[in-house]
Parts: sequence; structure tokens; C-alpha cells
Amino acid sequence: MRALHELSLSVADGETVAVVGASGCGKTTLLELICGLQQPDAGAVRSAPAALMPQRDLLLPWLDAVDNAALALRVKGLNRAQARAQVDPWFERLGLGGFEHARPYELSGGMRQRVAFLRTLLAGKPVLALDEPFAALDALTRAEMQAWLARILAAEPRTVVLVTHDVEEAVLLADRVVVLSPRPGRVIADLTVPGNRPRHRADAAVVALRAQALEALGVMA
Repeated sequence: MRALHELSLSVADGETVAVVGASGCGKTTLLELICGLQQPDAGAVRSAPAALMPQRDLLLPWLDAVDNAALALRVKGLNRAQARAQVDPWFERLGLGGFEHARPYELSGGMRQRVAFLRTLLAGKPVLALDEPFAALDALTRAEMQAWLARILAAEPRTVVLVTHDVEEAVLLADRVVVLSPRPGRVIADLTVPGNRPRHRADAAVVALRAQALEALGVMA
């Protein structure tokens, strides 16, 4: 069955676009197309080089946190010492100071996601494709990570396509919220989020945009 149909989407340099939709509507397929991991049956995908952060952190259990984060640099040809030297300064910035040599099983869910995000960031691609990066976290940790990601993207701007089931998360983090129809996915709403980040859940604009997105999805706010 076709995953996407007649989908047209443009993302400006430095823009964060959140894509929401029902399960199975083709959101992950869209990210894989952007990253060149799949090819479209028709039409074309034109994108700057993109790095994908999948739903699961996929940290290697036999490596410590620094070496997991450094994997993207090792793939680019740096030796272990060179890669670790580039990674080390990031750990304090990302709230991971003191956990450089921890193995994945010693890290909390939020810490694991930060390591995975750092690995994606250090790939050096101008576009980040984030696939439900906080879906596996509890509500409190998820809220903390949403605020953390907003701060990081403010300090290290990238073009971002964020797939999420959480409409509120989309409104809090994105410049635009794109709503897809049920499979095969097509754009049924493209909502511009007013105001600068950080945003707060109780802000009138956030509440109104959340309601608009849910209405587009056919869900009662």
C-alpha cells in the first residue's frame, strides 16, 4: 500500500517543521526519503544532506557515552582520540558532564536520548530528521527534553524536520506544524506557529494552534 500520495512540502533553511499524523500515515517514510534511505516511486526529493535520529537511541552497549556520540565522527574518518577530543566539550553543554565514560545501561532515558542527539548533530549535516525522539520517555522527562531541545536548537541552529505524535510538542518546538492525512499521507494542514521560542503550554497561541492541529486530525481538543 502506498505510504504517501501527492505530498508536497518545502522547508526553509534554519526552519523547524513538525510533522504530525496518525500511525501508519507515512511520517517515517517521509524522513527516510529526506535522508536518501528510500527513493520515491514518482516525483522528486531535493534536500541538503540530512542526518536521521530514529525513535530508538540505538546506542551500542559495549561503548561508553563519549564513544557512542563519536560514532558519526569515526565514520567520517577521525581516529578515536580525535573524535573523543571533539565530543568531550559537548558533554557539559548538553548536561551530560560526569557521564562521559558511562555505558548506556547506566544512563537514564533522557541522557541516552541526549547522547543519540549529539551523535546525530556531530554528523555535521545541515538537516536533522528527528523521528519521535522522545516517544519512549515518561511525561516529566519528555517535557524536560522538549525544553532542552529548544535551547540546543537556539544555540546550534539547523534545519529540522521533526516527526511526532504529540501535537503539543509540535507546537512548542516548531515554526510550522504540518498535518498529514491517514495513509497514504498527504498534507491536509500547514500551520504557522506565531511567536518565538521558548513557548509555554498555557500560552494562548499554543493552546489555539494545538486545537487547530487536533481539529485537522479529526480529534477533539
